[in-house]
Amino acid sequence: MAKDSRVLVLSRSTVKASVALAAAPRVVAVSNLDLLPQSIPNSLFCAYRRPNAGGGFRDVVAAFEASLPSLLDHFLPLTGRIVADPRSGRPELLHCDNQGAELVLGEVGVALASLNYGNLGASLAEIGVPVQYDAAVALSVQLVSFACGGFAVAWASNHMLLDGYSLCMLANAWSELARSGSVSAAPNHDRSVFRPRAPPSYSPSLGEAFTALKEEHLVNALTTESSFVQRTYYVEARDLEKLRAQASRSRADGEATRLEALSAYLWKALAAVVGSSDKSCRMGWWVDGRRRLTALRFKAVMRNYVGNVTTFAVAEASVEGLRGRPLPDIASAVRESIRSKATDEHFQQLVDWVEEHRAAKYVETATVGLGSPVLAVTAFTSFSFDTDFGFGRAALVLPTSKDGARLCDGFVQIIARPGGGDWLLTMYVWPRLAAALDNDERRIFKPLTADYIGLNQYSRL
Repeated sequence: MAKDSRVLVLSRSTVKASVALAAAPRVVAVSNLDLLPQSIPNSLFCAYRRPNAGGGFRDVVAAFEASLPSLLDHFLPLTGRIVADPRSGRPELLHCDNQGAELVLGEVGVALASLNYGNLGASLAEIGVPVQYDAAVALSVQLVSFACGGFAVAWASNHMLLDGYSLCMLANAWSELARSGSVSAAPNHDRSVFRPRAPPSYSPSLGEAFTALKEEHLVNALTTESSFVQRTYYVEARDLEKLRAQASRSRADGEATRLEALSAYLWKALAAVVGSSDKSCRMGWWVDGRRRLTALRFKAVMRNYVGNVTTFAVAEASVEGLRGRPLPDIASAVRESIRSKATDEHFQQLVDWVEEHRAAKYVETATVGLGSPVLAVTAFTSFSFDTDFGFGRAALVLPTSKDGARLCDGFVQIIARPGGGDWLLTMYVWPRLAAALDNDERRIFKPLTADYIGLNQYSRL
C-alpha cells in the first residue's frame, strides 16, 4: 500500500460544550438496554463531494470549530468519558464533567472514486477510516479530506452509548444547527426510563435467547474469518416496490412493507443456498422499539431518546417450506416475528433479565454460529437523514462498527440512500449466498459503485 493511501492525522483537539456545568461532575449510568450491545466502536460515515465554492475543506473545518460546541450543548453526555463500574469491572458509566468530544482532522492521498464501493467496509478499513480513538472517548468527530477535494465526516462513538437511530439523530441535529443556528427537537438523555421491576420478572425462554460471551461458547477465529465475504449493494426503489407488491398479494394482514418484502426474498435465497445441507434456516431482525412502545411513560420520551432501544427477533423455518411457500406467506412470517418482540412487556423483561445478569457479557444465542444458519438484518430505513450542513447533501451514508466477538452469523445492514428511494446494503455473508445474490436473475442486488453515487467525476487527483 502506498504511504499516502492511509489517513494522515493532522490534529486531534478537544471540543467542550459551551454551556456552564455544575461544579461537581455527574456520573451517568447507562440503562440495562445499553448493556445488551457489546461495548464496541460504532460510527456513521458520511462522504461528501468537493464543495463547489469557497475555501473547500478549510471551510468545512471552520464550520465544525465554530458550531460543534453548540451541538454538544444538546448532547452533554457525549462530552464525558466512559469508565468501568467498580462492582462489575465493565464499562457501564459516563463521567460527565464536560471533558469534551474529540475533533480529528486528517487527510488521505486517494480519491473518493478510488475506493472499492462493492466492498466498502474493507476499503475504508484499508485507508484507516474511521481513525482509531480512545475507548474512553464518548464522541470522536472526524473530518478527513480526500485528494480529489471531497471529504468525509465520521461520527464515532461506542455502541453502548448510541444505537444507530441515536447516531443518525446526532448527525441530523448537526445539519440543522449548522444551517439554522438551532436544534428544534431537544434530545432526551434520561436513561432512567428503562428501570427494572422489583423483583425482576421475565420468561425462562428469554434466558435461552442469550449466551454468555466466553471462549468456550464461540466458534474459533479462523473458522469465523474464513466463513464470510463482504458485499455492498444497492437496491433500486422500483425493485423494492415490485418486491413489496409481490409480497402483498392476497394477504389478510395488509400490505407488506419494503423491509418485510426484502427480508422474505433474502430468506428464500438463503434457503435455496442451504439446500440439503440443513433442514432449516433462520432470519433475525434488530427491532427498534421507539415507534413500537405504547405505554405513556415511553411514548412521551421515545421520539428523541438517545441510547439503545433495540431487541433481536429471530424466526426459523424449514428449507423445503421456504422454497415452496409464496413470498406473501414468508413476508407475513417476517411481520409476525418482528411484532412478537416489539411489545412493552418484552422490553421490560429485557430490562429485568439484564438486571440479574449484569456480572457477565452476553450475546444473542442465534448469532454464535451453532444450529441452523442465521441471516440477521438491521435497517436504518424508518427515519430520515439530514446530512446537509451547508456543503450539500452527502453522496453516501454508511454505518460502520467493529465486531467485539467471534460471532458466526450472516449480517445485512440496510440504509436509505441520501435524497432517494433506493436502499444501500452492506453484507457479511457466506460465499455461496454472496454468489447467489451476485448472479440473481432478477438483478435486484447491484454492486455499489462510485458512478452510481455520483463520485466518478472526482476520480482525478
